[in-house]
Amino acid sequence: MDVFVGIDNISNSLKNPVITIGNFDGVHYGHQILFQQVKDWAHEIQGQSVVMTFNPHPLEVLFPGKGPACITPHEQKLELIAAYGIDVTIVIPFDKDFAKISAHDFVTRLLVEKIGVKAVVVGYDYRFGRNRQGDIDFLQKMGEQYGFEVRTLSGIRMAKTVVSSTAIRQLIKDGNIREVNRLLGHPYEISGTVVTGRQRGGHLLGFPTANIKMSCQAPPRPGVYVAQAIVDGTTYGGAVNLGYNPTFGDTPFTLEVHILDFNEDIYGKTVTVRFFDRLRDEMRFSGIDELREQISRDVLKTREMLKHFPVAAAH
Repeated sequence: MDVFVGIDNISNSLKNPVITIGNFDGVHYGHQILFQQVKDWAHEIQGQSVVMTFNPHPLEVLFPGKGPACITPHEQKLELIAAYGIDVTIVIPFDKDFAKISAHDFVTRLLVEKIGVKAVVVGYDYRFGRNRQGDIDFLQKMGEQYGFEVRTLSGIRMAKTVVSSTAIRQLIKDGNIREVNRLLGHPYEISGTVVTGRQRGGHLLGFPTANIKMSCQAPPRPGVYVAQAIVDGTTYGGAVNLGYNPTFGDTPFTLEVHILDFNEDIYGKTVTVRFFDRLRDEMRFSGIDELREQISRDVLKTREMLKHFPVAAAH
């Protein structure tokens, strides 16, 4: 997949581009259906499938500190888009100047003049341009004027749930990882650098853990989770504790993963934690012995449950 950062950096003219536009946080099942339509249409007209996305999230620029927690950090989003077979991704560095572009200029200057768009596929509720003034009707009228077609995709449902990034964020917050992964179409992941923790896991409890410094992502509800840990491109099983370690009276929120059958120094390395299921709530124990016994049970159960989850390749 070719990636162009900024509309002016498209280094070669695109061939009959069919484009979809959005934030695509999570690259969830609904996004994947959209991508498939783009790819199919591009194939029909012997063109290229194109995704336009934004970095950072527009709401983070327009309302600093109030933007939604991301499901997928920007680099992971690009990796997922590539994995679903898109030919070209155009990343728009979103700032306050870009936010001022009118819907008319967005179509004429970007889609028509810079990209040479032949077709557009967007969600049924798509809006764009300054103050979200552009809608589907406007886009279709512009298409008639400038010679491109527009198709819309209605909300995708899985069972009774409309698949959306908003719904997935709430499920993450609730700790409903199985449902999160179902709507995503791939496991939920958090990546971060391994930092020095409390140094209790190995010598005190017998279960060494990697303490992960989290990025922009909102963590799931506190508790113990069945997971995999990806270290240097290799995937291992893992038992994750998310929370405040109430037995020890800690206050910082931490993500710690006990990596199964692993004993290497990985301080400073990036580890990706891939979540599969929730085992239990975080609990306060009477002491170290009771906590150690519970961790032992958690690890045994994690090993058993991981047999039912395939080892997916790292992105």
